[in-house]
Amino acid sequence: MIPTPSKGLIVAAPASGSGKTLITLALLRALKNAGIKVASAKVGPDYIDPAFHARSSGHACLNLDTWAMRKSTLARTFARLDQSGHLIIVEGVMGLFDGADSDDDQSDGSAASLARLTGWPVILVVDARAQAASAAAVVRGFADHAADVDVAGVLFNRVGSGAHGDILRRACATHLPHIPILGCLPRQESLVLPERHLGLVQAGEHDQLDSFLDRAADWVAEHTDLKRLQTLAGVRCDRADVPSMVSIEPLGHRIAIATDQAFSFYYAGLMQGWRDAGCEVLPFSPLAGEGPDQHADSIYLPGGYPELHAGRLASNGFIDRLITSAQKGVPVFGECGGFMVLGKGLIDAAGVRHKMAGLLDVETSYANGKLHLGYRQLTTLKSSPLGPANLRFRGHEFHYASIHDLGSDQPLFAALTAGGDNKGAVGVVRNNVAGSFMHLIDKVDA
Repeated sequence: MIPTPSKGLIVAAPASGSGKTLITLALLRALKNAGIKVASAKVGPDYIDPAFHARSSGHACLNLDTWAMRKSTLARTFARLDQSGHLIIVEGVMGLFDGADSDDDQSDGSAASLARLTGWPVILVVDARAQAASAAAVVRGFADHAADVDVAGVLFNRVGSGAHGDILRRACATHLPHIPILGCLPRQESLVLPERHLGLVQAGEHDQLDSFLDRAADWVAEHTDLKRLQTLAGVRCDRADVPSMVSIEPLGHRIAIATDQAFSFYYAGLMQGWRDAGCEVLPFSPLAGEGPDQHADSIYLPGGYPELHAGRLASNGFIDRLITSAQKGVPVFGECGGFMVLGKGLIDAAGVRHKMAGLLDVETSYANGKLHLGYRQLTTLKSSPLGPANLRFRGHEFHYASIHDLGSDQPLFAALTAGGDNKGAVGVVRNNVAGSFMHLIDKVDA
């Protein structure tokens, strides 16, 4: 059965740093405060922003990725969004047309590719700090760049004064009278979220987050025509029956999942998919010294920030409990931060080595951090907690830590970039334990 569709809008920008995350959060909270049943999604492989979305809207934020996700996975995600809200606000990634290194602009992972797939209109957030009438040329360039991407409205951000806003409005009215200016948002220095090496400081680390979101909502509501914005939303044009399948096969039937500020990089859609498949998800907190549930038949250690908490993780009993479970033969899979904890040791930013689980022979380091970033095509080289050899996945790499000592374990994946360049073997597997710096997004059909 095809669910009743919600209407959607995509909040995008000419470039990263334009303010689209803050504006998306403010819109979600303002619409919720106005009594609108609103849900949200995030374009691309992002774990941090969706947690802020969830706090703003009251609903889990789901990821949408036209490069990494199969059409069946996207269809199932759209169906879940339809169930969550009557209006879906989607936050784009980087600039509107920025995506994977691909010749196919229909599936390159960009916000524009999602707009093409769904038919949802784009609200363009333009940072007007260093320009006035020239901003109209920026809007025209993005509006005219692709006929199949509908730039339906504009929000100017970081506007310096009422006079600055008047210039922006007049320039657009003269040159782009068919594209409404939905608001001119003044600079607001108090509405800044702190950042660290992988993005925003996590939502769970903000004591006054709800107060911040309410202030942001008031700011947007005062300077934006919210009623007109809602009228621009469109019904998705790609509706189809929703298949019953999961993106990544469950690791077991009772899956223990590390979940706290050190291990928070997992997709809400993946967890819901495992639950829908009949699995029991058993969260535990390594930072609290907890180990996996003793009745779990598999363990998943997602990414996060273990490098910021390495001393605590090494000494609070979590490692011993993890080792005990693995020695009983329970399959263990770790991604990025989880992979680091499975190794022999983790060197922190100060160069201090912390003993980790030693379930894999690898040793990792966050000292002298270097960015590793990009989509990856992955094929398993041997059997592992993920299943047999030759399974294919699409995923993402995003970390500053590096491998200090690879050790002698067997390689887990053969990796390619999105464009097909060979990245060699990545990750390792030893018996019932495996891990890598890769974040898996979806499997690839045989």
